[in-house]
Amino acid sequence: MISAQIVLFDGFDPLDVIAPYEVLWAGGLTSGGVLTVELVSAEGPREVVSGSGGLVLRATATLDPDNADLIIVPGAAGSIREPQIVDGSTIDPIPVLLARTMETNLPALMRRALDNPRVTVAAVCGGSLALAMAGLLENRHVVTHHMGMDVLAATGAIAVHARVVDDGDLVTAGGVTSGLDLGLYLLERELGPRIARAVEELFEYERRGTTWLNRGLEATVI
Repeated sequence: MISAQIVLFDGFDPLDVIAPYEVLWAGGLTSGGVLTVELVSAEGPREVVSGSGGLVLRATATLDPDNADLIIVPGAAGSIREPQIVDGSTIDPIPVLLARTMETNLPALMRRALDNPRVTVAAVCGGSLALAMAGLLENRHVVTHHMGMDVLAATGAIAVHARVVDDGDLVTAGGVTSGLDLGLYLLERELGPRIARAVEELFEYERRGTTWLNRGLEATVI
């Protein structure tokens, strides 16, 4: 049995969560229950407000690096640089939302996850930046949304321009829609290509972009 946990935090991007959730859920269904997926938070079961118009999802359990095989961290949804006022409500910038996760127990829990050899950590879009801000991605090959690649590199991570980047126990994906590609790639990695292909056909979606793996010879001449 493979246990997947997708992390919710205040201001999360809904599509970063729902795209891999539904792909992994369908993979579990297609495989006869070999894989399970649940929404979790560092604080435990609670209603968590996203950064997209106040949409709420419910975390049903506490993030548990000791009992998960796969943990996925989403990015945040908000304004790009400056706060904006919409219908009297302030929409905070994405960097501010990600920085707030540093004030929670999430960084410590994700450090435990990365230190656990049986756990694969994955991230969608700005989820990579959240891990990098926590000091967890130094010298790791990663990708995030194209607007955050320079920020990612400044933290000591090795930014790779690809749709999905596989660095062993760390798998990251680019912009928000890449959560579909991440989910399908994780299905292929964990359950095999036939399950991943079956879910692709079910969703009528073909994976796109480059999947970069940290293996093989280094390119010396281009």
